Amino acid sequence: MRSRFEPDRQLTARMVLTMFLLGLLYVGFVAALIVLLKSVVLIVVIAGGLLVAQFWFSDRIALYAMRGRLVGPEEEPVLHGIVDRLCASADMPKPRVAVSRMDLPNAFATGRNADHAVVCVTTGLQRRLETEELEGVLAHELSHVAHRDVAVITIASFLGVIAGLTVRFAFYSQLFGGGRRDQNTAVAFAAVMGVSAAVYALSFLLIRALSRYRELAADRAAALLTGKPSALAAALTKVDGEIARIPTRDLRTAQAFNAFFFTPALRPGSTAARLFSTHPPLERRLEALAQISAQLGDEAP
Repeated sequence: MRSRFEPDRQLTARMVLTMFLLGLLYVGFVAALIVLLKSVVLIVVIAGGLLVAQFWFSDRIALYAMRGRLVGPEEEPVLHGIVDRLCASADMPKPRVAVSRMDLPNAFATGRNADHAVVCVTTGLQRRLETEELEGVLAHELSHVAHRDVAVITIASFLGVIAGLTVRFAFYSQLFGGGRRDQNTAVAFAAVMGVSAAVYALSFLLIRALSRYRELAADRAAALLTGKPSALAAALTKVDGEIARIPTRDLRTAQAFNAFFFTPALRPGSTAARLFSTHPPLERRLEALAQISAQLGDEAP
């Protein structure tokens, strides 16, 4: 798929490098599990099955987890109108449109390719943003689809998921079956936990590095497409301020999908936001948009 979204060669290079490194990590991880657990068929079936499920059903999984529902033009005419205009400007296929009945102000795009992409916004975001601001957010999400980084981040996050599941499986197997296991089995499971934890940590760092850059790339692409970087900056500022008012319980529920969100479901200024966020700091994003505003001569209202 080609679109009028400005291509980002640095983003493409980073995606290729990240997938290459994660691929090596994945092969090494599976090989280590086979050696430690001595069950080739079981490991291959489980790992392959989870990968296929996450890749093919990522859009459904994300919508279900975020309580999203597909909506038609008759139900959300304003939302569809904005997406129609942006897709026409970008010369790209229109993705499906969904709404999540959540007060958390956010948006995300998911799907393995343009033909299976979904752009979802929360009712909390719709209620808080002006039309131009919402347009900037949707342009940001559509750029993820156009740049194909939605599919890459979906596949990239898979390795961390399976490593995390393996750690939990090994831990609970030892916890509830320790009395019936010999010493060699206990050593093998300890080794599995160690390898899985290391793989999770490495995949975590690789995904964070890619995700932070891709958000800056999406901000830039959206600002150039709409010609209104100040509107996107205003949306970022509003959403960042409103997230601080969202109950912690609701933020925790959404944090598993932070890599896909317009802004992370983390309280601004917290240690977690600085160290573990999938997004660059708000100040960095606003600075980049201010530079684009200067180039385009766009003035904030």
